[in-house]
Amino acid sequence: MVAVLEILSWTCLVVGPILCIIGGIGLLRLPDFYARTHAAGITDTLGAGLIILGLILQAGFSLVMVKLIFIIIFMLLINPGATHGLVKAAYAQGVKVESEEEELDAATD
Repeated sequence: MVAVLEILSWTCLVVGPILCIIGGIGLLRLPDFYARTHAAGITDTLGAGLIILGLILQAGFSLVMVKLIFIIIFMLLINPGATHGLVKAAYAQGVKVESEEEELDAATD
């Protein structure tokens, strides 16, 4: 049983940072604000969530585990709502979605 927890824990602790790195690359490479916000939201929720889940499995039954559970609950409730609010405010201010035609026109100029 201990070996299974170790394997699950290390799997989460390895996959979480990989997802964070992929999300960071997405922030640099994606074309417009909305796509970049999507990459940031995935990174915040899924990448950091897996890291904290791995830490919970490493901590065992202790006060640290309880604190980490509160952090992950708070994060899972707040991050998607904050991302949605940011995108909704940007849309209300008139931030445009960049289309593929605009990208191609900018590349040929």
